[in-house]
Amino acid sequence: MNDSLPPALAKIVKRFQRASEPKRRYEQLIWYAQKLPEFPAEDKITENKVPGCVSQVFVTASLDDEKITFQGDSDSQLTKGLLALLIEGLNGSTPAEIVQLTPDFIQETGLNVSLTPSRANGFYNIFKTMQKKALESQQSVSN
Repeated sequence: MNDSLPPALAKIVKRFQRASEPKRRYEQLIWYAQKLPEFPAEDKITENKVPGCVSQVFVTASLDDEKITFQGDSDSQLTKGLLALLIEGLNGSTPAEIVQLTPDFIQETGLNVSLTPSRANGFYNIFKTMQKKALESQQSVSN
């Protein structure tokens, strides 16, 4: 198990590991998607769009007291679930913690075997975008 994962993310990974069949994992993704807070319509702008995703995905990051809070939305339920999983797993971490993460924890969830190549690719793009936004939020504070 990856000890460097933020506690919230480690908990999510464990939850998915307990879901043995792909259908259960998909149900969990949908559940995460439905739990995601409403995303402000005015934040659905090009700067917040995740590049290289088949579906529309938007992510914002704000830094408060050294901790990152992400918000996001997608027009695809499953992609929204992946996004929600990342938001829940990464919120409250510091930019440094987020930047040093590698996306290979997706393998530990078992989701990578259930995802189509374009969805898996989308997951990596969302993850990279969140890392980039975490860095940018840090830079905008220090400037």
